Amino acid sequence: MNVKKIIKRDGRIVDFDSQRIEVAIRKAMLATGKYDEKLLRRVVQAVLRIVDEKFGETEQAPHVEDIQDIVELVLVKYDLYEVAKAYILYRKERERIRKEKMTILNKNYVDEVDKSFSINAIRLMASRYLLKDEEGRIIEGPKQLFERVAALVVIPDIIYDEKIFSKHGGQIIHPYEEFNPTKWLGKLGLGKNEKGFKIYWNEWHLECMKKLYDELNNQGKMKISWSTLLNKIAQGELDDHYNDFIKYYRLMTEKKFLPNSPTLFNAGTRLGQLSACFVLNIDDDMESIMKAATDAAIIFKSGGGVGINYSKLRAEGDIVSSTKGVASGPVSFMKIIDTVTEVVKQGGKRRGANMGILEIWHPDIEKFILAKSKEGNLENFNLSVMITPDFWSYYDSGKPYPLRNPRDGKVWREIDPKTLFHMIAEMAWRTGDPGVLFMDNINRRNIMISFLGEIKSTNPCGEEPLYPYESCNLGSVNLYAFIKVSDSGIVFDWDDYSETIMIAQRFLDNIIDVNKFPLREIEENTKKTRKIGLGLMGLADTLFALGIPYNSEEGFALMRKFAEYLTYYAMKASIEMAKRRGEFPLFNVSNYVKGDMPIEGYYHRELWTLNWDEIQKEIMANGIRNAELTTIAPTGSISMLVDTSSGIEPQYALVYEKRVTAGQFFYVDVEFERQLRERGLYDESILKKIADNGGSLQEISEIPENMREIFLVAYDIPWWDHIRAQAEISKWICAAVSKTINMPSWVSIEDVEKAFHLAYKLNLKGLTIYRDGSKGMQVLVTPSQRKGGYVRSIKNETLKIMSKLGIMPKLNVSIFIQTVKPENFENQHSIEKGVEKCPECNSKRFVYEEKCIKCLDCGWIACVVS
Repeated sequence: MNVKKIIKRDGRIVDFDSQRIEVAIRKAMLATGKYDEKLLRRVVQAVLRIVDEKFGETEQAPHVEDIQDIVELVLVKYDLYEVAKAYILYRKERERIRKEKMTILNKNYVDEVDKSFSINAIRLMASRYLLKDEEGRIIEGPKQLFERVAALVVIPDIIYDEKIFSKHGGQIIHPYEEFNPTKWLGKLGLGKNEKGFKIYWNEWHLECMKKLYDELNNQGKMKISWSTLLNKIAQGELDDHYNDFIKYYRLMTEKKFLPNSPTLFNAGTRLGQLSACFVLNIDDDMESIMKAATDAAIIFKSGGGVGINYSKLRAEGDIVSSTKGVASGPVSFMKIIDTVTEVVKQGGKRRGANMGILEIWHPDIEKFILAKSKEGNLENFNLSVMITPDFWSYYDSGKPYPLRNPRDGKVWREIDPKTLFHMIAEMAWRTGDPGVLFMDNINRRNIMISFLGEIKSTNPCGEEPLYPYESCNLGSVNLYAFIKVSDSGIVFDWDDYSETIMIAQRFLDNIIDVNKFPLREIEENTKKTRKIGLGLMGLADTLFALGIPYNSEEGFALMRKFAEYLTYYAMKASIEMAKRRGEFPLFNVSNYVKGDMPIEGYYHRELWTLNWDEIQKEIMANGIRNAELTTIAPTGSISMLVDTSSGIEPQYALVYEKRVTAGQFFYVDVEFERQLRERGLYDESILKKIADNGGSLQEISEIPENMREIFLVAYDIPWWDHIRAQAEISKWICAAVSKTINMPSWVSIEDVEKAFHLAYKLNLKGLTIYRDGSKGMQVLVTPSQRKGGYVRSIKNETLKIMSKLGIMPKLNVSIFIQTVKPENFENQHSIEKGVEKCPECNSKRFVYEEKCIKCLDCGWIACVVS
């Protein structure tokens, strides 16, 4: 092949890639049901031969339109008229998409990054992530967004370079140098060439670089002065790190990994706050209460969410010695934080979120449980009851449970434990709040418990148990990006997955060093443990592609393996980083030095698929950079950016109708659409039928049985299998797992009680259930919701596990009774006042997914993390 270059529509000359021709023709063949691998190869070879004949002997590179014209001619020559027609339509559709993207981005061309993201993703970036000027005009594209983030993330790699940094310290402390970053704009970057640099740092990047240098210099760890460092960068002496920049950049543009939304919003900007998760403390005095409110406001303004345990506050009616009055109780003070949340818009993006926690022994526990029973109360809060270990013995024995005064520890009164537990379950059944947290499960593998004590708080979505004034940077690996086509069929690329995890660990650790924390106390505590939260998204689409039902034993085993690899390779990378940069400062007082590990799976050797003995020995010998490394957070927004399913959730609906200003169209899950087209089943009528069926395939005869078995949506899956999925993944996760346990409207309060018991006995750290319709949202209705029983049975071991634990669902699930009618109840809890309609598109069509309210029409999500 003599043709080496091709002219793109925007005039750029790039390398000729024959794979693009093959992909386009394959799509046209699949769309018409004419796919034939051997014929495809012959057609591609014919196209390449003609391209070579026409352009191989000339100096002029062919235009992309020339290539596409040749493809059409060859398809006709091979009598593939339907394929040729599909290819022509494909070209026209691509042209329409290009024009729409240009309109959204307000520019007259699309680059390679623009092309690689869907219109939905581009629209979301434009509305939420891309920088805008004071008049609201977009001033960067997706390519510049990811360059802005990667340019910040690479800075610690430069500062920790062995030519600059001494792990053991002992260097002279270089005199402080004043630095005005604006004077260095256009002078410092990476990838030096004859024109300057391939990428440049802006003033906010340079400000972060100076701050990190000064911090390490004050520790005696900088080998050279600040001015010497700048000269080395300017001369290109540290350009090896351009390769690191490219790794971080490609991690995002190839959709393998994305950090949490605050990092995408704020990296390389004035605000510079990159974290989503924070936990605050609140003591039983007015100064502490007001400090917590002030600190929360600062965090909300910077783009974060807050978790607070209110159990130290004295009960309503207790004496206040300083005023001779009586206390108003923790719920009343939660209303202060709720009001602060309401009026402080997060970083100009969205209202903040809170996790309010009260321990079950508190005298005001009943008032707390019922706090959201009235519409409009604490609408900016998720609520969770922290169940302490002592509660269970009272529950089992039936003895009255003592509620204690937090002021002096004396018994305030007693309550029937079963009545209290039933109250929690009933309110969760009615409103979705409260969830439950299990203190003993949270602290069972807490690696810092010997030095810092028990963890008693979590972030707003519950996936990060943290100490007061700790934070955590989150990011998620897209499992679906590692689905590859091989000669043997569809496979998962474990090697690429492992390598991506290790790069992502460094990405998130670097974020700690270049983050502008909202509070000094948070920065200090975060850097003592350097916790990161690397998670997953795209699980459902990955299982679809591999042909594995979500709640099959094969599915559960694969979930475990995904999570095991995630933590194993994150730890492996963290150990290597500790060798070069040092372990986290509190390592020597952590339980790592005793040989303990922060994951349950380590203590179940029968589950191992990797060499955990080696990891444990490496940590004891060399330390580890991060006290904790993995978590499973909600990924609503970032999963939409990469067009994959959210977190570890099953897909909520395979098809649903989206209503936007331009009209109505069907959203179709990307993997489901691919397989429909491959089977020649894709058409508007079948999409409408699925959408009218709540997005579920069950009982749709036009869909083959083997697809109905694999493509399960949330309400096709029994609630106990949702819990099982969370439990299997939790075994290999350091922190915790955020997942919604979807329950149809017809489940009983007793079922919710059993769900809480099952979660506790499977060692989950917490559980949130959502019974369909309990928040006033029932836009999509599947057969299992409609008929009062699960209509799809997948063989697995979950019911046997439950039976051994003495827990069984109320229904005779083995024959799937379908006669139970949905229960109606008075005062059905409606959507929280703050989101009666979508703030971005005014739609009133919501679903509840990943513990967050999501707009079906534009994708807006009322969640901090995602």
